[in-house]
Amino acid sequence: MSDATHAELNVYESAEARFEIAAAKLNLEEGVYRYLKYPSREVTVYIPALLDSGHLEVFIGYRVLHSDVRGPGKGGIRFDPNVTLDEVRALAAWMTWKCAVVNIPFGGAKGGVICDPSKLSKSELERITRRYTAELSEWFGPERDIPAPDIGTNEQTMAWVMDTYSMHVRQATTAVVTGKPLDLGGSQGRKEATGRGLMICCNKATAKFGMQRENCRVIIQGFGNVGSEAALLIHKAGYKIVGVADIHGGLYNEKGFDIAKLHKWVYEQKKPLPDFPDGGAKMPAREILFQPCDILLPAATENQITSQNAHRLQCRILCEGANGPTTSQADAIIDKSGIFVVPDILANAGGVTVSYFEWVQDRQGFFWRESEVNERLQDVMEQSFDEVIRYAETHGVNNRIAAYILAIDRVARALKLRGFYA
Repeated sequence: MSDATHAELNVYESAEARFEIAAAKLNLEEGVYRYLKYPSREVTVYIPALLDSGHLEVFIGYRVLHSDVRGPGKGGIRFDPNVTLDEVRALAAWMTWKCAVVNIPFGGAKGGVICDPSKLSKSELERITRRYTAELSEWFGPERDIPAPDIGTNEQTMAWVMDTYSMHVRQATTAVVTGKPLDLGGSQGRKEATGRGLMICCNKATAKFGMQRENCRVIIQGFGNVGSEAALLIHKAGYKIVGVADIHGGLYNEKGFDIAKLHKWVYEQKKPLPDFPDGGAKMPAREILFQPCDILLPAATENQITSQNAHRLQCRILCEGANGPTTSQADAIIDKSGIFVVPDILANAGGVTVSYFEWVQDRQGFFWRESEVNERLQDVMEQSFDEVIRYAETHGVNNRIAAYILAIDRVARALKLRGFYA
């Protein structure tokens, strides 16, 4: 890999590049610019864990708080062998801007542990999670930093985090994490929230262009929680899903898929997605991105669309379900092609929005009906979509930079109102 390619695939560099453009458009003062550019705190922890074999292993974990200007830090914990500090920094910054775009009172944070969950038993994962939480218990808290699930973690992981933290503070503290099981203070509608937010953005984008849902061909890369829930909801809303992919590979079928049957095939029958009967043409997971469609929804991992392949996109609308699926160097190519982008810090903000709802419900000790959660989510996503489009038109920029300008503007205003403690 060349140095240039390596730099492009550094997600922190992509996050910084977009921040720089937006900050310049806002004419941020030098001091405010520097304050918002750098994380507030970075912590590295070394996690000793006794494996089932009796072998003692030490895992490396990170937690980055990018900003708490608008409220406590908010962000997931990722268990993945490819976790890096730069990745966690970028994801923490994106969380700051994401929370500001949808105007919820959180700052941005993120965590990660370098490990491969597929090679660890449930008891090993529990020990790693509990020690990671114990090492960070002084930093976590409902008013400090609130974790959530991410790649490689789930509601069970969050239950362990909540229990460990509660043992340290000597009281049950459900609001310290979100994405928990319902029995421990989780929220109705949380599992589907990111996918529902993506569907709402698709509805807004197609309405803007006068497109009929039944005539819209959709491709979804990624069939984990985000991609699969988005697929179910988008299919139910009347769109035709012609392409799907997960880590095992992709399928493309112009006739469309029965998503309910595909979901059962993958999640109930535990069979590989590419082996789905009558699934159409098989191809590598990344190749699904470049098939003809009206809406492309990358919901897998970072850096899928780069300066090397962006010219191959054949979509009218790019709605980003994953964090950072498009590199900053691909932005200009996409702009030139006329593709309408719903950027990640808007498109996938449904998850953190309902996480905020969960936090509110935990603190109230009063829980909402799922219909109420979904209605509130729709209000937030639709208003945020409209605000991003308005900023794009006002500042003469693309939707991605508009979302950054909107977010940075909100955080900068809050920072100036608070003042500088010295």
